[in-house]
Amino acid sequence: MAEALAETGYLADDGLATALLLTGMLNRPLLLEGEAGVGKTEVAKALAKLENTDLIRLQCYEGLDRSDAIYEWNYQRQLLAIKAREGSGDDADQVEEAVFSEKYLLERPLLAAIRQASPPVLLIDEVDRADEEFEAFLLEVLSDYQVSIPELGTVHATSIPRVVLTSNGTRELSDALRRRCLYHYVDYPTPDREARILLARVDGLDASLALQIAELMGKLRKEDLTKVPGVAETIDWAAALLGLGAGNLHENRELVFDTLACVLKTREDQTRVTQEVTDRLLGKVA
Repeated sequence: MAEALAETGYLADDGLATALLLTGMLNRPLLLEGEAGVGKTEVAKALAKLENTDLIRLQCYEGLDRSDAIYEWNYQRQLLAIKAREGSGDDADQVEEAVFSEKYLLERPLLAAIRQASPPVLLIDEVDRADEEFEAFLLEVLSDYQVSIPELGTVHATSIPRVVLTSNGTRELSDALRRRCLYHYVDYPTPDREARILLARVDGLDASLALQIAELMGKLRKEDLTKVPGVAETIDWAAALLGLGAGNLHENRELVFDTLACVLKTREDQTRVTQEVTDRLLGKVA
């Protein structure tokens, strides 16, 4: 599984590769927890590429409700249809049956995912940002893969999606949701694996520079930072350093410091990581 994922550009450790394999074998959702920026969302993208199927993404946020996640009615078209039927002689029941039909139904990610002809990958991103009440909506879908629409009845799944949920740990998820899912914690990659990620993502980068950048990023993450940089920031930084001709970080210390805008995203962090701090971190890189 790890080798197959690598062909899509995602370098997974053995634990993650096994977890993804088990989601298919057991037909269970996979909950990925970890700090922001460690590559949780990319797992679902890589899985969709590997399965050669669609990726359907539900981005969670505070206040997310059923109409945003499952379905809603196209009220404007319904009103136009009701107005057009005025004087047609249809009674209220006939009008209601006409406007509450598939023609006026707007699919949102959860409903769309279970109605695909072939199983898609359903990414429920940052589920911890949604309200606790929203998890009850999820459980119906994740337990029975069906959705209740009062006006139409219960919609059963045409196909069972591969489900990946991500959480940054901003709040504790319910036990019911955790029991429904397989689980894997995604940590920051080791320098060696991050270097391999850089080589896969940044064209023209040589192995020596990739390892230097990865090791320096590992040291930087151990500093007292407000926002710890993720793998995406490392990729941006590597591309910037390569583009500016930094063949060796030790020989381009000022350039390393000048490009910290790629990885430090708050004023406090940029103030804290001075040239002296950068030199100290570079001095620890083999």
